[in-house]
Amino acid sequence: MTSPPAVLAYIVPALPLVGGGLIALAPTPRSQAWANRAGAVVSAALAGIAAAWALIGGGTAPPDRWLVLDSLGAPFLAVVALVGLCSALISPAYLRTSVRSFFRPGRARSWYYLSFYLFWAALLAVPLAGNLGIAWVLVEGTTGVSALLVAYSGRRSALEAGWKYLVLTTVGLTVALLGIVILAAAAPTGSAVHGLSWRALSNTAGIMSRPAGVTAFLLLFGGLATKVGWAPVHNWLPDAHSEAPPPVSALLSAALLPAVMLIVWRTALALAPAVGVPNVHGIFIAFGLFSLAVAVPFLWRPLAWKRLLAYSSLEHMGVLALGIGFGGPLAVAGVVLHLTGHAIAKSLGFYSAIPLFQLRPAASHRPVRGLLGSDPGLVAGMSLSLGSLSGLPPSPLFFSEVLIVSGGFVAGHNAGAAFAVFLLALGFLGLAHVLVEGLLSRGGGPRREAVIGRREVRWFSIGATALLLALAALAAFLPGSDVIRMLVERTS
Repeated sequence: MTSPPAVLAYIVPALPLVGGGLIALAPTPRSQAWANRAGAVVSAALAGIAAAWALIGGGTAPPDRWLVLDSLGAPFLAVVALVGLCSALISPAYLRTSVRSFFRPGRARSWYYLSFYLFWAALLAVPLAGNLGIAWVLVEGTTGVSALLVAYSGRRSALEAGWKYLVLTTVGLTVALLGIVILAAAAPTGSAVHGLSWRALSNTAGIMSRPAGVTAFLLLFGGLATKVGWAPVHNWLPDAHSEAPPPVSALLSAALLPAVMLIVWRTALALAPAVGVPNVHGIFIAFGLFSLAVAVPFLWRPLAWKRLLAYSSLEHMGVLALGIGFGGPLAVAGVVLHLTGHAIAKSLGFYSAIPLFQLRPAASHRPVRGLLGSDPGLVAGMSLSLGSLSGLPPSPLFFSEVLIVSGGFVAGHNAGAAFAVFLLALGFLGLAHVLVEGLLSRGGGPRREAVIGRREVRWFSIGATALLLALAALAAFLPGSDVIRMLVERTS
């Protein structure tokens, strides 16, 4: 008999699927907007309940081993739910500013909502995947529908970005699929499908052929790294984030990248007996440091707003990789705090692009200069996002980076932690320069009193401020909390 939590795990991704279809069938833009609000709130609330249950109740594995609701996936599920809710609520503001689309004009809004909710449903299912094969199918499913959303505007640059994203991530997932095939062939179980569940992989990794286990892990790690956006396989990320509609860019950066990273983390935990725990940690640290090193020079360059945020995503995915690689209570606490703080700050930054592009159309492809004299309210939201992402105190990302680096020193990874401090300092200086010289400087440019989407961004700025301050306040208590103890037990 299926337990209630198991049923909940199935309903969470199913609800946005149904909601997206109903919203797409709504007859008018106004009715679509109302249906979108209702569907987004209900879907996010249900996912939040599931995540809270997993943290409080300790999690469960459904009997059929397709889905799992546990403490490790709960923070990721909560983040995907929060970012999806905010992106859904701000989507009508974006659609009011959209003048062209890849889809037929009469049905462009319907296709947007349908694609958006399909994407969100797949993202909600990824943290719940209890089987590596199912996880791969879900991640591949996000690729096709999100590629349509990247190309939504129909511009030539958007179509190129969509194709680039589709081709490169599909190649990476094909490499990961080869790793799954090797695991299925090497698993000493009678069922190749059930043998790919996280529990089965953990039980068989210790007796699996070491060459097969290492080869499969490297293929899986390298293939999924293209979807996470770790360097050097991040080439699609700046173009896709720049060209996608701002609500979709927020989902790509703050929800998709961490969700796929969770699959890499689960795979590493399952195959650690075959690969060796030090080797697993070393691979995460190497990818994390390299991603930081690649991102830092771009953070010092004058870039268009959304492109700057895209390279910031590369930096922060590197920080999360370091936290996983360092391990231990401090680093794991830093991962949870960083995951949440990054999602809030990055989403706010992308949402700010809606009124920004109305006020300064050239900002879609040129660096922002002298914005303070044009719209101080918009600058407040953008500055909050950029200041938080840079790690400026009291941003929760400052505390999370301190926790992660401290965890590295405690775990004995002194060289890696010291190099991370150096790279993070350079990244901070680069973003601080953009904040001071670009956003907070006065300059020319028209001032408009009514910017479409500014009201929504103002409310999200207020909410983001409260959430970021709450996270910063919780930073001192997080390392010793029951949530972190459960996560450390699962990841040790």
